[in-house]
Amino acid sequence: MKNIIKYLLVGFVFGIVLTKSEAVSWYRIYEMFQFQSFHMYGIITVAILTGIIGIQIMKRNNIKDIKGESIEIPDKEKGSARYWIGGLFFGLGWALVGSCPGPIFILLGAGFWTVLIVLFGALLGTYLYGLLKNKLPH
Repeated sequence: MKNIIKYLLVGFVFGIVLTKSEAVSWYRIYEMFQFQSFHMYGIITVAILTGIIGIQIMKRNNIKDIKGESIEIPDKEKGSARYWIGGLFFGLGWALVGSCPGPIFILLGAGFWTVLIVLFGALLGTYLYGLLKNKLPH
């Protein structure tokens, strides 16, 4: 129970940071896809750098996961077509919806009920991937 509260707290803080930085703003996302503002690119760059630093800290200090097991991050497999195709689908969905899947629950919590359609689409896409994953090139 203690861990659940810890993760919920991190989720709330993450939601507040995304909201205050305007990363959940449709207008900011629109600006990004129109190359009119650096705002979202700056946020994404900070997220990438934070991830790089975090992974290096985990690797160098042999940090364990919640079960006490070593965290191992395997190298990516060779080939780029699936990354381009996946990125294209992800980017198109992001551009059409005006939101990354990350803040779906943040937007719901802020009272944007139309995001329920986005949540349904995300769940449907995940379900369809589960059905088709064995037939897709991995």
